[in-house]
Amino acid sequence: MLAQYGSEFALIALAHLLAVISPGPDFLMTVRQSVRYGFHTGSVTAIGIGTGILVHVFYTVLGIALVLRDNPTLFHLVRYAGAAYLVWLGWNCLHSGALATMDVNGNGNDTPTGWQAFRTGFLTNALNPKATLFFLALFTSIVSRTTPWPVQVGYGFWMLVVTALWFVLVAWVMVRPPVRAMFLRAGVWFDRVLGVLLWLLAARLLWI
Repeated sequence: MLAQYGSEFALIALAHLLAVISPGPDFLMTVRQSVRYGFHTGSVTAIGIGTGILVHVFYTVLGIALVLRDNPTLFHLVRYAGAAYLVWLGWNCLHSGALATMDVNGNGNDTPTGWQAFRTGFLTNALNPKATLFFLALFTSIVSRTTPWPVQVGYGFWMLVVTALWFVLVAWVMVRPPVRAMFLRAGVWFDRVLGVLLWLLAARLLWI
């Protein structure tokens, strides 16, 4: 089986890696959560982002992605939901407390629970319509129709692990004292810039 699906897996792994390291909502949320709340919250958010990939994998394997592709109204609803979530995240960034009130270790009185951090990462990925388009293209152009669904799910779990590890690495870099101190000195402007970037990403989703 390894020889049979090895080349297919290699193409999927490469395409996914290039996609996951490109900046987007997942990257912005990992940076924000790590700088503001520390490595634990940032890494849990990263795990949530990776787990959100399974949503795209399962509806692609089940054929629902094809329904979304062939039903513009339904796809637009998904797209609007994703854009609305990014707008909400951006609003929270714009109206959050100043980073200057926190120390370099990330101690603050508004640190989210592990579940809240995981949920933020999960929804950021699961509600991303660009991820929907990526997985639809991936599973229709690279994955053969004869590839068994357990193998396709295995591809999904691989992408989950790689995504989570990548964003855990991003979180680790962001909490290095020199890097984090630089962002903390920016104070409230750090969150404001992230909020505007999230709104720009939301606006871009509306023009997919």
